Amino acid sequence: MAIVHGTDKSFSSEISEGLVLVDFWAAWCGPCKMIAPVLEELDAEMNNKVKIVKVDVDANQETASNFGIMSIPTLLLFKDGEPVDKVVGFNPKEALVELVNKHA
Repeated sequence: MAIVHGTDKSFSSEISEGLVLVDFWAAWCGPCKMIAPVLEELDAEMNNKVKIVKVDVDANQETASNFGIMSIPTLLLFKDGEPVDKVVGFNPKEALVELVNKHA
C-alpha cells in the first residue's frame, strides 16, 4: 500500500476504516525528514496491516489544530476513525512496528 498524502478535505475519509498511522509533518522539519524513510520501510513491511497518511501541517492547519498538534513530527494511530495512540518526535522503525502491532 502506498503512503497517502492527506488534506483537510480528505482526512476524515482517509482514517475512517482500519488501522491508519498519520504522520503530521512539515517540509522544514529536520526530524520529519529523518522519519520519512522509516515510514517508507514500515509501509513496505507491514503491507496491508496499516495505512500510512502524511499530513503537511503548514498546508492543512485545520486538521493539525483539530488534533492539538503542537510538535512535529507527531504520529497519531487511528483505528476505524478513532485515535488510539500518539507518538511525538522521531522513533525507530521497531518502536513503530510495536505501536501498530499493539492495536492490530
